Amino acid sequence: MSLKNLASNKIILQIKELSKNLKIKSYAVGGCVRDSILNRANKDIDIVTVGDCIPLIENFASLNKNKEVHIFKNFGTAMVKLDNCDVEFVSARKESYQENSRKPFVENGTLYDDLSRRDFTINALAFSLNGESFGEIIDLFDGINDLKKKIIRTPLPPEVTFSDDPLRMMRAVRFSTLLNFKIDTSTKNAIKKKSDRLSIVSQERITTELNKIILSEKPSRGFFLLDELNLLEQFFPEIILLKGKEVIGEFSHKDNFIHTLQVLDNVSEKSNDLWLRWAAILHDIAKSQTKKFDEKIGFSFHGHEFLGAKMVPQIFKKLKLPTSEPMTFVKKLVQLHLRPIVLANDFVTDSAVRRLIYDAGHDLENLILLCRADITTSNDEKKKKYLNNFDIIEKKISEIEKKDNLRNFKPVITGDIIMKAFNLSPCAEVGRIKSKVRDAIIDGVIPNAYKEAFEFMMREFFVFKK
Repeated sequence: MSLKNLASNKIILQIKELSKNLKIKSYAVGGCVRDSILNRANKDIDIVTVGDCIPLIENFASLNKNKEVHIFKNFGTAMVKLDNCDVEFVSARKESYQENSRKPFVENGTLYDDLSRRDFTINALAFSLNGESFGEIIDLFDGINDLKKKIIRTPLPPEVTFSDDPLRMMRAVRFSTLLNFKIDTSTKNAIKKKSDRLSIVSQERITTELNKIILSEKPSRGFFLLDELNLLEQFFPEIILLKGKEVIGEFSHKDNFIHTLQVLDNVSEKSNDLWLRWAAILHDIAKSQTKKFDEKIGFSFHGHEFLGAKMVPQIFKKLKLPTSEPMTFVKKLVQLHLRPIVLANDFVTDSAVRRLIYDAGHDLENLILLCRADITTSNDEKKKKYLNNFDIIEKKISEIEKKDNLRNFKPVITGDIIMKAFNLSPCAEVGRIKSKVRDAIIDGVIPNAYKEAFEFMMREFFVFKK
């Protein structure tokens, strides 16, 4: 939205009127002002008051029919959650930090104090909500000029800004990636110098910023910057190990770090799914550990998909990513990402296609998308050939899916049926029998029908019959 739209925003006008009645000076600050100037969408509004903001918060909440409010009186801050917008209030303050702590000492301050403690000049802009000055921009650190120049720069000396809150180094990369702005040289140098200060920041906060970078339009920009500024090695050294192209004689292998980021960008062009993007990041994560060289065949990375799948839970745990369904999804795609390409061969059996459909289940489309994204060759003929192979694969999958509906596969022979048929108690043999019947169905030996499956079971395991 433009500044004109910000000035006519219903919430802004409510706060303007309430501020006037309460004789409180208030300002919209930060992202909503920045994005208004850039004509970018922004659903969140930050308000700074000079003096106590609590009366303004309480009146605003009441006016909006007691919507969900979180008030932190000790810090003079609050969040009011509306249906389509979060409004955060804070009293103008100044902060001071100890060397090894992210917990600031907070005291009341002026508008200058509040704006100078913010991370970047483009986020230190204030929009007046007061009387005759309503709509005026307070730009104490030349932030508007930085917006025009597309530059990320700190209001105070960058060493001070990043020492106070090292997470701002991650935020610099995030804003540079999202806005396609450059980080100015002095700010870059300070980040490189202070990169190890990231160790005092909780992993949860680091990962929140990382995920925002991953969800950007072209996330590779962020990863290259994180690497250049020595930040990536602080929390994600596994991906650093992929860097480098090696040549021995006539053989060589590509730079798997660059390849991984190309795959990530390719996936990002097709999907906004955070976890599919994480699968792209981790699909080759074990290549450095599995790399081998043979004088006859060159470089190989045999088994990197299996080792990579084993590494996924460790990486998710370390990065404080959710270790539930998202982790299971990423692990599955990492393990299966080489499987589809072999199906393009004419001699591949229907049973191999059925097994992939069964193993991938409802994640099959995402797996194919990842596999297509994995084609990063600059050779147009090779690229055309590989993409054509995936057309063949998808046609085979579609034909068998229509016939067998394997993604909704439910074996007709259950554990209870097996135990009753062979007079068995729960044991490993029940699972073995069940797997054998399931495999016969998936391989097309028998249909997924009770009569045929039961007869097959009785023939194969007659030794158990009493």
